[in-house]
Amino acid sequence: MKLWQKENTSVSELIEKFTVGRDKEFDLLLAEYDVQGSIAHVKMLAEVGLMTVPESEEAIIGLNSILAEIKNKNFKIDDDVEDIHSQVELLLTKNIGEAGKKIHSGRSRNDQVAVDIKLFLKAEIIKIKDEVKTLFDLLISQSEKYKDKLLPGYTHLQIAMPSSFGLWFGAYAESFIDDLEILVAAFIVADKNPLGSGAGYGSSFPLNRASTTKLLNFSTLNYNSIYAQMGRGKTEKIVSYGLSCIASTLGKLAMDCCLYLNQNFGFISFPAELTTGSSIMPHKKNPDVFELIRAKCNRVQSVPNELTLLLNNLPSGYHRDLQLTKEILFPAIEELKACLQLAVVMLKDIEIKDNILQDEKYKYLFSVEAVNELVNKGITFRQAYQQVGNQIEKGELNYDISKQLHHTHEGCIGNLMNDKIVEEMGKVLEKFGG
Repeated sequence: MKLWQKENTSVSELIEKFTVGRDKEFDLLLAEYDVQGSIAHVKMLAEVGLMTVPESEEAIIGLNSILAEIKNKNFKIDDDVEDIHSQVELLLTKNIGEAGKKIHSGRSRNDQVAVDIKLFLKAEIIKIKDEVKTLFDLLISQSEKYKDKLLPGYTHLQIAMPSSFGLWFGAYAESFIDDLEILVAAFIVADKNPLGSGAGYGSSFPLNRASTTKLLNFSTLNYNSIYAQMGRGKTEKIVSYGLSCIASTLGKLAMDCCLYLNQNFGFISFPAELTTGSSIMPHKKNPDVFELIRAKCNRVQSVPNELTLLLNNLPSGYHRDLQLTKEILFPAIEELKACLQLAVVMLKDIEIKDNILQDEKYKYLFSVEAVNELVNKGITFRQAYQQVGNQIEKGELNYDISKQLHHTHEGCIGNLMNDKIVEEMGKVLEKFGG
């Protein structure tokens, strides 16, 4: 029997299967947080007199026992139980009796799932932040290690100017700083307690929402009970923007690696065990990991749009449509974490080719250096540009690429500013709090 079901009523099996969908699958990810929310709620109920202290203490012991089952992977949602909230309450009531029937006072499954999702998203955001930091540290390390290894820079996929692997690795490291700025904004939104808003219109019980906010380690609460429910879906969408920014940077990095491994570029290579082969072409070493990272990151970037289409035509109040946010967002979180982890596995063993720029096809890569050399001799930039351009057209430019490059300004190949990039990352990480 469902928690909401009346006597002598039943629900069509077809209707139940359709409305529950994949919800139980994703509810298991929320199980730990559902119990945490219930423990905080029960403590508050004792504070305001809706449960006796002995009842509250008994319920907390029972809830902690359920929490231990969850952490030990011994917990499941029974086939005839609708969701995680029902499973926890029914199991608690079975274990401790009548006191278990009191824990839903002043609460709706609407604010239960809202608080579960926010607690879950807060925890997952921190995990993603840590994965990004691990990749960031590797990128900075590789930037320093290969700062003197030159490679061609491209614009329009045409040979442009000299670059370096130090500059390339460092670019992606700094990009993740801005991505985490968006993610920390999402964390701030998720760090607001909706518990106590009930079905969206509060309660006539004298609930103490400040108490549950403190107990659940939220920084503040969603004050307006209607907005606490309107935040459902909106929070998920904001988090998805943070994920999509990280995915965008990671997908671009993966694309670069696919190009640079291509024999027509030939800038990098990887140990054989990190690439795959062909069933008919024995020479192949395919960058399957980076191709899948690229594809998965593109899918993650589609999540904000998918959530927008799901949520856009909903008025205020709760709607069953919101159930689907879990099956859109939760798999994307797992995919992004896996992509970040595999990028670390690949990039720590990257091999960089020596003397890339000695190849004849890169001789015009130094045309800007030739122009600047003339400017340093007193020729105006436009005159120098025309002079070098004419030499290129006639095939007469013979710039000595063995000359030492003198790039000194902040953020160039001769002055990577990695120490400042690390400092800026530290500032962003501090915003996530303890």
